[in-house]
Amino acid sequence: MVPRAQVTINSLTEERARLERFARSLTLEELARHVPGTGWTVNDFIAHVATLDAAYLGWFKALAGEPVPGEHRGSRGFDVDRFNEAAVTARRGQSIAEILDEGRTLRARLVAAIEQFTDADLDTTIRFGGDRKRPPVDLPLAQFLAGWVRHDAIHVADMLKALPERRSEPEIVAWLSRPEVAGPINAYQKAMG
Repeated sequence: MVPRAQVTINSLTEERARLERFARSLTLEELARHVPGTGWTVNDFIAHVATLDAAYLGWFKALAGEPVPGEHRGSRGFDVDRFNEAAVTARRGQSIAEILDEGRTLRARLVAAIEQFTDADLDTTIRFGGDRKRPPVDLPLAQFLAGWVRHDAIHVADMLKALPERRSEPEIVAWLSRPEVAGPINAYQKAMG
């Protein structure tokens, strides 16, 4: 495996471990809270974060030279917002343990795909199709991955809008205040209004 792919995998692994600790620490009442400015609960955000890897798995395999049929982030006409809503809706009523177990399985499969990336793959310009909050953009895969590894933390920042009493917890402060995380979170929140 090329070193840059290993860096991505290390970051994804660390971020997911932090997310799992955070999610498992929440009470049922906290999980049921609605996140202001969204149509989702805290539990819904966790379901989103845990299942989004499914949308990227086929794309990453295809980028590594293993064409994958079906609908995924890299396929023409894929709508990530529709995917997210369907994934979250399908997991309502599941326990956090079930959601995180599924997320762990998906993450392992995604990591296996990233392990196949070469330096040439990482330097390839990809088309990020955008979503309702961000426009489409062309950028090197490595640059996309460097931002994407912060996905879990960005949505924990969203969840904290419903969990203000948790914002000052030492692990949360340490996690979200790291410069490589805080900058993207601040930019994301500014863009969201």
